[in-house]
Order: sequence, then structure tokens, then C-alpha cells
Amino acid sequence: MALAHNLGFPHIGGDRELRARHWQVQKDAGVELLPVGDFAQHDYALSTDDQPFVLNWEPLFEEVEQAKALGHPVKPVVVGPLTYLWQGQARNVDFDKLELLDRLLPLYDQVLNRLAALGVEWVQIDEPILAQALPQDWKNAYERVYNILQRAPLKKLIATYSGGLDGNLGLAANLPVDGLHIDLVQAPEQYQAILDRLPAYKVLSLGLVDGRDAAPCDLGSTINLLHDAHERLGERLWLAPACSLAQCTVEVAVQKCREVATLAASLEQYRVAA
Repeated sequence: MALAHNLGFPHIGGDRELRARHWQVQKDAGVELLPVGDFAQHDYALSTDDQPFVLNWEPLFEEVEQAKALGHPVKPVVVGPLTYLWQGQARNVDFDKLELLDRLLPLYDQVLNRLAALGVEWVQIDEPILAQALPQDWKNAYERVYNILQRAPLKKLIATYSGGLDGNLGLAANLPVDGLHIDLVQAPEQYQAILDRLPAYKVLSLGLVDGRDAAPCDLGSTINLLHDAHERLGERLWLAPACSLAQCTVEVAVQKCREVATLAASLEQYRVAA
């Protein structure tokens, strides 16, 4: 059976009781690995030589501890370091943001190691810019970054969405991590190419449920693809919405979680029938 997980859920800030209810409704909907700390970092500015990089990760650690205390299987979510830099607003338009990378990476290494110390098995690292055309120096940075971050003793799932990987497909498939999530709603054509390039040890998470459209997904249209993926990947197959559900209403987000769980259950029914 494929593992049903979620990339992100509508966030409610510091309300611990409401946060706990949101985790429970995802679990009740059939999500087996819950996103934790899935709040976006945005609208941040990048300076130049004096960039401090004092990122506030404490809410993430607090949520991990709370969710684990409630008995939930958790998957913390962090913005990937290259996406963080790419999306940051540089005050000097001529500044090369990659120059800040060596100052940022030690913080990520510390975060991943602390999550591992909290008993986290998987972390989701969002790198949506892999679905964009990137300059060659940014592509080169990816392999270096993840060769460094792989040292932290927990498994890493790179999440890509908002389109296909196109010219970054080989790069994303071969990063030294344990899994890759792809968007098959906006870019269904990348499925076969990814399967052909993915190393045999990696998890592949298929984003088959449209998180941007409140209308129910046509689950029947995916069943042949699911059977093919399961035959080729076995236990390395995960299922999820194509993107985070953070911008949905809670009601729509729960519906999308149920759709993912229904897809996973259909595979189990097919296996038993066979």
C-alpha cells in the first residue's frame, strides 16, 4: 500500500488546541504522515555583507514536540535553502544571493540535526524553484548543498510543485536525498521521465490530487497510473496533494486529504483482489 501524506495544511498560528484538532482531522481523513511546522517563510529581505540569518525555528520544534506527544507520526516542513535565497528580496539588485549560501547552510544543518534528536524520521524540504528555469550556478549549488545537508541523520524528502521539473529533472532525481515529490496535476507528462531517472533506493511521492481546485478530483482517471507506479516502486510509492493545502479552507483541505487516502486505499483493494 502507498503511504498517504500531506505537504501542508491551513496554519493557525499559536493556538495549540486548534492545531491539535487540525492534526487529528488529517489523521482521521487517512493521512499517515502529518506535516508539522508547515508555515511559509515569506516577505523577508536579504542584505549583503551583514546578513544575520537569525531564523526563528523554535515554533517548528515546539510543534514537533506537541504532535509527537499526541502520538502523531510527523513530517516537519522547512523551506529549502536555495528556494529561501531565490525568493528573498535583495536590497541591492546587483547582489549575488548565492554569496550568502555558506552563511545559511550551518543553520540548516543545525535544524536538521535538532529535528533528528527529537526523534524525527522524515523531513520535507520545499524546493519549488526546481520547477523554474534556473541559471547554471544555481543548478551547480544544489548538489553541493544537499551533499552537506545529507549528513544530518534523518531522511529528507524534496518537495517540488507548481509545475514540472523540465530542465531540472535529472538534477532533482539525483540529489543525495531519500525521496522526491512531484506535481502530476500541472505536469503529468513528467511521470515516465522521473521513473526512468529515479535511483532505485528513493521514495517517489506523486502529487495527483489538485490542491488548487476545490472541485473533487477525478480519482478514476489516475487508477492505471497508480497501478503502474505501485508495480514499479512498491513500498517506495507515496501519495499526496500536488501542492501544499495551506491556502485552502480547512473544509477543502480535509476533502483533499480524503481524496489522497482514497487513492492509497484503492491500491490496497487492488492488491487484495489480485
